[in-house]
Amino acid sequence: MSKMPWIMTQEWHETLFLHWPISPETLGKHIPSELELDLFDGMAWISLILFRVKGNRPRFIPPVPGTSSFVELNVRTYVTYKGRSGVYFFSLDADHPLIVKLTTLGNFLPYRYAKMKLLKRYKNTITFKSKRIHKNTFPETLVTTFELTSRILEKGPLEIWLTERYHLWTKTKGYLFRVDIRHSPWILQDVTGTIHQNTMASFIKNTFQKEPPIAHYSKMKKARFFPPVKER
Repeated sequence: MSKMPWIMTQEWHETLFLHWPISPETLGKHIPSELELDLFDGMAWISLILFRVKGNRPRFIPPVPGTSSFVELNVRTYVTYKGRSGVYFFSLDADHPLIVKLTTLGNFLPYRYAKMKLLKRYKNTITFKSKRIHKNTFPETLVTTFELTSRILEKGPLEIWLTERYHLWTKTKGYLFRVDIRHSPWILQDVTGTIHQNTMASFIKNTFQKEPPIAHYSKMKKARFFPPVKER
């Protein structure tokens, strides 16, 4: 973990994890050459993570009105670099055009603008809809309805491997950067539900989008982000 002070904090609310195993040969050509796929029992994994951001702000600065809350949908896989394990994002969709503009400065992270709805209906049912409308990008879509159970999941090796990730890598202008993230361990709940439409990660053709995922839910998590580090 970085020894520098953290620079930004967020809260992640109503987080839904959707996970699919996928062959390493399918994913390997889509990550930077410096990274290696992190495998579990010989398989790579791709995950969709959707959540509502609240309290988004830099350190020592109160939340800026209009920029502290938005909905986000990430597509990621699991990678290693020189003994560290973490994640690599294929895309990060958000429903806030200003946030997307700020986070794409210098092409540091692949944020894209999308129309999104995250609605809590009845007591334990949540509906999520997202359609990317970012200029010159494929309109990837996810529509899902899921119902929470009251049971707290006892995490096994796979659940820990998929969720307890504290580094992300991104490559821009020919350089590989790492961002460290700090938060407490995830408290997960089982969920049941239906994916009505899924065209996310459209660069992967007809492999995982129609298969049922492993799904987990977490009510809230507070995270802190550290300054980017250029890898050598």
